[in-house]
Amino acid sequence: MPPTRPIRVVLAKVGLDGHDRGIQVVARALRDAGMEVIYTGLWQTPDAVVRAVEDEDADVVGVSLLSGAHTTLVPVLIDGLRAKGLGRVQVIVGGIIPAGDVPALLALGVAKVFTPGAGLTEIAQFIRGAVERSRGAGGPSPTPARAP
Repeated sequence: MPPTRPIRVVLAKVGLDGHDRGIQVVARALRDAGMEVIYTGLWQTPDAVVRAVEDEDADVVGVSLLSGAHTTLVPVLIDGLRAKGLGRVQVIVGGIIPAGDVPALLALGVAKVFTPGAGLTEIAQFIRGAVERSRGAGGPSPTPARAP
């Protein structure tokens, strides 16, 4: 059986929101759960996040928004992923998201919205399950062969 590769997660703070303590805690928890985590940092544009997802061959992109710009920035991010052929990438959103906005984000293709109080174990379990479903019933995909 070929070796499997860990789940790869790109985490980003999109827009002008400068509060990143929560996403850093999530990054640590996902790493501790055995995932490879790439944190792109503060003040990212949707295009920069799409490039990071593509460059890192990510399975999941998680964006944290506390600024209220989720209804503007998340659609741009999802459109960018689709334009690059990255529609298989699971998109999760976390932060201060009003309950009334959640259905619209899910309709856009967001896999899950995590609001304040979401447990770290809950986030890791959701990601693991979503990636296993997107990779197929067999679990993590084989490690891609690298050219010499």
